[in-house]
Amino acid sequence: MKINGKHTRTIWLAADGQGVEIIDQTKLPHDFVVVRLDSLEDAEAAIRDMWVRGAPLIGATAAYGVALGLRAGTSDARFEEVYKRLYATRPTAVNLRWALDEMKALLLPLPEADRLAAAYKRAAEICDEDAAICEAIGTHGAALIAEIWKKKQAEGAKCVNVLTHCNAGWLATVDWGTAIAPIYKAFEQGIPLHVWVDETRPRNQGASLTARELNWHGVPHTVIVDNAGGHIMQHGMVDLCIVGTDRTTADGDVCNKIGTYLKALAAKDNGVPFYIGLPGPTIDWTLSDGVKEIPIEERDPTEVTHIQGRGPDGKLVSVQLTPDGSPAINYGFDVTPARLVTGLITERGVCPASRAGLTSLYPEHR
Repeated sequence: MKINGKHTRTIWLAADGQGVEIIDQTKLPHDFVVVRLDSLEDAEAAIRDMWVRGAPLIGATAAYGVALGLRAGTSDARFEEVYKRLYATRPTAVNLRWALDEMKALLLPLPEADRLAAAYKRAAEICDEDAAICEAIGTHGAALIAEIWKKKQAEGAKCVNVLTHCNAGWLATVDWGTAIAPIYKAFEQGIPLHVWVDETRPRNQGASLTARELNWHGVPHTVIVDNAGGHIMQHGMVDLCIVGTDRTTADGDVCNKIGTYLKALAAKDNGVPFYIGLPGPTIDWTLSDGVKEIPIEERDPTEVTHIQGRGPDGKLVSVQLTPDGSPAINYGFDVTPARLVTGLITERGVCPASRAGLTSLYPEHR
């Protein structure tokens, strides 16, 4: 995607071929800051403290994190330490485990002397593969938007209204995004669009990240509080919802940012199509019942009790919202059952949210 006309990814190898550079997303939307990662500890912090976030980007960062970790040694014992430490950073996003397993399968059979170069090479490939996957998701999803636009146009409508939740755009991946990729593709095709952007408390990734990238790209959008989604659906102001996912079960249950389940319920009640944009590596073929089996990350309660923003002096400040002594709990994700999902938009096409639907696109997992 482009920032001020310049194509930019969210993660890339530094010019010296050793360090890795990322956009520090904790500083967005107000400040654009690039951070250099040089060690396993840096990669751990980037994932754990959400300098990077979004399942595909977490996976890509973990892959580069393996390479950075092996700079201190390439033995089997060192690899296992790197694997365990990176895996512990974020328990919900399945791409993290997938990327680490990809690196393990490649590297451990190799002689120790060859592992570091191979790690850097495979990490770069994972980034390129993610960008291609996300662009394909965009192509398939844009076809759905085009069909809706034909019907809306016949009714005299001026645009297609899309509601999304959290950030599943370019900033959540290496490039293009998952749920937002169809919006970018449709926008490039000249389909008039308007995006309703959920603020997505408690970290406000909709207001700070989705709005930021749509603003950069010139896509018309409006930020709304999370609780307004049902209201605008009731009044016919949403034509479809597209959200992302951090983990999807083999039976089509979807784990995404907290609040997604409530949007799906509202969409079902109002007859609004509810789609999920997901790359294949996000499917966890070992799980079937998302509500019972997917671990839900509990994050620092201060993300609920405090909010970050830009003060009158232009500096970023953190403000406490709750009274002293009031406890808070911070569930990072919830699970939307497959019965509430209209369809899954993958890099291989669109399918029903079911085991039969997914295996029709991924027959190797039958």
